[in-house]
Amino acid sequence: MKKKILFMLINMNVGGTEKALLNMISEMPKEEYEITVLMLEEYGGFLNSIPDYVNIKYYTEYKKIKQILNQPPHLTALHFLKAGKLIKALNITLIHLLSKILKERSIFFKYLLNGYQENETVYDLAVAYAGPMDFISFFVINKIKAKKKVQWIHFDVNKIGFNKRFALKVYKKFDKIFIVSKEAKSKLISLVPQLSEKSEVFFNIVSPEIIRNQAKVGRGFFDEFNGLRILTVGRLSTEKGQDIAIRALVKLKKDGYKVRWYCIGEGNSRKNYEKLIVDNNLEDSFILLGADTNPYPYLEQCDLYVQPSRYEGYCITLIEAKQFYKPIVTTNVNGAKEQIENGKTGVIVNIDEIEIYNGIKKLIDNRYLREQISSNLVKEDYDTSLEMIKLFNVMEG
Repeated sequence: MKKKILFMLINMNVGGTEKALLNMISEMPKEEYEITVLMLEEYGGFLNSIPDYVNIKYYTEYKKIKQILNQPPHLTALHFLKAGKLIKALNITLIHLLSKILKERSIFFKYLLNGYQENETVYDLAVAYAGPMDFISFFVINKIKAKKKVQWIHFDVNKIGFNKRFALKVYKKFDKIFIVSKEAKSKLISLVPQLSEKSEVFFNIVSPEIIRNQAKVGRGFFDEFNGLRILTVGRLSTEKGQDIAIRALVKLKKDGYKVRWYCIGEGNSRKNYEKLIVDNNLEDSFILLGADTNPYPYLEQCDLYVQPSRYEGYCITLIEAKQFYKPIVTTNVNGAKEQIENGKTGVIVNIDEIEIYNGIKKLIDNRYLREQISSNLVKEDYDTSLEMIKLFNVMEG
């Protein structure tokens, strides 16, 4: 009989977390595992990338509570009052005050999920994959029936408003906590040492063969630029640092370097970045290409790959760039030193436009260094398929 596994996340937006899940699913033999992906929203550029043998489910009530979860409680109460729903307004106010006084967000989640009927399916393993997202963690622990449960952490817990009290109460109920880098694990344990025994590093799954094959599909760069192409892949958001990249490019252009910087990704910071590009007269030099589920032709064709992030858990696009042996500049985020040996397989810099500028300048000016980095990357063996044993071991107990 097939083992039943459920992964729960927000949606299938084009991002590293979602891509890592798709890669993991590809390593699970469909003859042995019945896989279900449960999402809060029917949304995302990777929706069509989910294999057809995977069951897709949605928590359809989420659209009714999304605004309540994400907006200040007084606005929710005001909304209910205007709609003539006095009891609801009072309830949401009291629940919020109680959860704030007791510093216990679980009370709020329990109220929102009141009346939710649990699915009768019993899974062999249920995974809160979009982590840390407190609501999903609470949902998996309290509303999913499973023999074993896993919490996944993809981010730097020092950067995302991590709720230590919630983690102490809810995370301890999981059988295992997987964290995507050694540095991210260290930060979690320093905050919540009680979770140490349950915590283990699980590197994001990447298949070099699949990546290189996908690079042959699609067009890649379509302009006639004959200078040096710099590429960044990531959601257009503050944490990914494209604004830092724009300011670094200003200095490169001022110094006369013939470069063009391309960004693959979409996000809520697009308008801010478009304004920054216009303000610095970079319309022809900093190109926002939008989201693309197959960035690999661009990775194969670019000259330099730059990751200007302010924080990461374990940057999957760095792993992917390495498969094409590209000289890399990355900021010193979580996992960077686990992925890049500074000066040998890339250049690691501080999170600052001057530092990024200097790192890029160093590679442009030193052709021998670029060639040496590429040569060293060719020698690296990056096979993460053995990581799957960790997940299978949880199921087997």
